[in-house]
Amino acid sequence: MTTPTQPAEQLSTTTLLRFATAGSVDDGKSTLVGRLLHDSKSVLTDQLEAVEDASRKRGQEAPDLALLTDGLRAEREQGITIDVAYRYFATPRRRFILADTPGHVQYTRNMVTGASTAELAVVLVDARNGVVEQTRRHAAVAALLRVPHVVLAVNKMDLVDYAEPVFAAIAEEFTAYAASLGVPEITAIPISALAGDNVVEPSSHMDWYGGPTVLEHLETVPVSHDLTGCHARFPVQYVIRPQTAEHPDYRGYAGQIAAGVFRTGEPVTVLPSGRTSTIAGIDLLGNSVDIAWAPQSVTIRLTDDVDVSRGDLIAPSDDAPAVTQDVEATVCHVADRPLTIGQRVLIKHTTRTVKAIVKDIPSRLTLDDLSQHPAPGQLVANDIGRVLVRTAEPLALDAYADSRRTGSFLLIDPADGTTLSAGMAGASFAAVVRAAAPADDEAEWDF
Repeated sequence: MTTPTQPAEQLSTTTLLRFATAGSVDDGKSTLVGRLLHDSKSVLTDQLEAVEDASRKRGQEAPDLALLTDGLRAEREQGITIDVAYRYFATPRRRFILADTPGHVQYTRNMVTGASTAELAVVLVDARNGVVEQTRRHAAVAALLRVPHVVLAVNKMDLVDYAEPVFAAIAEEFTAYAASLGVPEITAIPISALAGDNVVEPSSHMDWYGGPTVLEHLETVPVSHDLTGCHARFPVQYVIRPQTAEHPDYRGYAGQIAAGVFRTGEPVTVLPSGRTSTIAGIDLLGNSVDIAWAPQSVTIRLTDDVDVSRGDLIAPSDDAPAVTQDVEATVCHVADRPLTIGQRVLIKHTTRTVKAIVKDIPSRLTLDDLSQHPAPGQLVANDIGRVLVRTAEPLALDAYADSRRTGSFLLIDPADGTTLSAGMAGASFAAVVRAAAPADDEAEWDF
């Protein structure tokens, strides 16, 4: 979206940051988002007028900036966020895609959705209440999803007289907890979203704070979209075989490079078959190139007529992932119906979808204290737990810790296509969160 103060041609030269807001109920997430949009001049006139009109009808003198994101009728009636609200805005320094996620426990799955692609998470805390159960839950989810940057926004500082000791105690408690989860970077900022303190402009009420405002941190936090240093992975989306007079023998494999770099002449392996070949050429936007990198969409041609179809993965022969039919992962269950042992599912990984069966659910994670509830038997909506899945066909999975793109997957109900769970392959986020060892019994595998 082009803002009134940001020409479109300038937007193309700025970087993009995806971030999510999270926190407990009434911590002020939507008000913070509204303040960011309003004070950064990212609200169109008609939008602001609509918010002012809605606020007057509710008997409020000042515009309720939370209404900029809480658009559902139920959200406005209850004053809470129910679904993930995405907002797009920009400043001269950076473009932003923001996901405002709900605070209620029963909407934890929505927070997982919003944070799954985020490079930064803003976790809000009410200065009067400090770190509560839901604060710890959202910090754990951010760590589980490998969100590299976390901002602790201690909100409503105006209601505690802008007291530095209150902020310091909350920041110390949260930082210790998040660090124990393995969060690599934590930045604490005292704010008042309602009054605008330290959101876009520095606060005159907190001279003791010398750090950045929320917007300044969002504009300057280092974010790398360079996937060229990762393991090279190319999921095949479509086979191009025109068989025309002009291209009688053309056979190309089209898709988007998930990570890494591919070069003409490079030996590659096609998975899960394990067949090897060499890249004969790479076509990009109708032209042949010698090199291509993530996230470009290209067509790769091979020197040999090997069997390659949609769902196969092309990787360098010296850096190919292992294939497996036994997937051990952490999943967040997002469906209303439970996930049970023995349930038949589809597993979608990149462009490949195969049949599978849930063989075991060793544990369910208790996010309050990071303890494991062994052998829960099932996972219900918003539960996070360890699962063991046996697939009908081999999958080329990376660990989620190594690649958020090729280490993630979905479990789908084969009957109606409903998404059941979002999965992250490999170990969970911290040494203190260990699932029970799976039973060494494959006699009952159906595949």
